[in-house]
Amino acid sequence: MTQTLAADCANCFALCCTALAFQRSSDFAFDKAAGQPCRNLLADFGCGIHAQLRDRGMKGCTVYDCFGAGQKVSQQLFNGVSWREAPETSREMFAVFPVVRQLHELLWYLREAAALPAAAAVANEIAALTAQTEAMTLDPGILSLDVAAHHDRVAALLLEASELARSRHPQARNLRGADLLGADLHLADLTGANLRGALLIAADLRGATFTDADLVGADLRDARLHGADLSRAMFLTQPQVGAAHGDSATLLPEALTHPPHWI
Repeated sequence: MTQTLAADCANCFALCCTALAFQRSSDFAFDKAAGQPCRNLLADFGCGIHAQLRDRGMKGCTVYDCFGAGQKVSQQLFNGVSWREAPETSREMFAVFPVVRQLHELLWYLREAAALPAAAAVANEIAALTAQTEAMTLDPGILSLDVAAHHDRVAALLLEASELARSRHPQARNLRGADLLGADLHLADLTGANLRGALLIAADLRGATFTDADLVGADLRDARLHGADLSRAMFLTQPQVGAAHGDSATLLPEALTHPPHWI
């Protein structure tokens, strides 16, 4: 599943550059409406400023990850026929993409949960929801599915898996949803911590340890992760890593990579 959950831009019709909207901000240099191709999009679906995105005020593009939804929609659901070749499909294609992207993100989390030895007690439930989620991504009637209800079921199971893993650390901190904006957590031992939805913007997390820490939805924008050990953190994603700052000494889970701007 690792390959299917990794973006393959060469086999995508630049769906993140067309289907999604963004507003001028510190992450984007201009406004773009949903369904409107980005002004930097080339005829071959490449980006005209890819090598200068951060310098040109498009930092948001560098931290986005579709979890492989782009190529699935482009090549499987629409049979490799682009919205440029068949403009009549564009409205549906652009509507389907964010739904598949949401489901692929759930698949990423479910894969992480399945790999937790402590979550063996709910392994069958994880496998069943994984199969159901994958089937939903290929459903011809995907736009009529109750994805929100499915998301809630997956979220509840992920929390149960997290609690099983973190039960080994009864003294761990419960920082769920905590406002830790700019907090000094230099060298902090966050082993087993519940950091779900925690606001860690610009927090000093240099040298911190995150073994068995649950990072679902944690906001790591501009957090300093230099020398931190996140190699055994739970539910960390590439967009979270890309939004933070770190260095070659930052340890990440095997499935994640050091962003180019860290070098």
